[in-house]
Amino acid sequence: MSDKEFTLQLQGYRMATAEILYHMPDHPSVLQTFVWQNLDLSPSYPKLMKFLDFWEDNLDGRLHSVTVGAKQLIAASDIGEATEIVLH
Repeated sequence: MSDKEFTLQLQGYRMATAEILYHMPDHPSVLQTFVWQNLDLSPSYPKLMKFLDFWEDNLDGRLHSVTVGAKQLIAASDIGEATEIVLH
């Protein structure tokens, strides 16, 4: 772990993992899964939201749903709750 990552964790950042379901561009009735992972701030997840905005603006696969789990890496016994982001 780098010093920067350690400092971010001390500031409240957690390892966030998002399971992103999206519609295949050529077959919209078929869902595909993409997994995203990064240090992010719970519960607002600004890095994830920036990534999802990029996705909607630049990629063809329309988002279906996003499920997020977060874990504090410094305190091994603390596990964050999984949440779902509702897309419009």
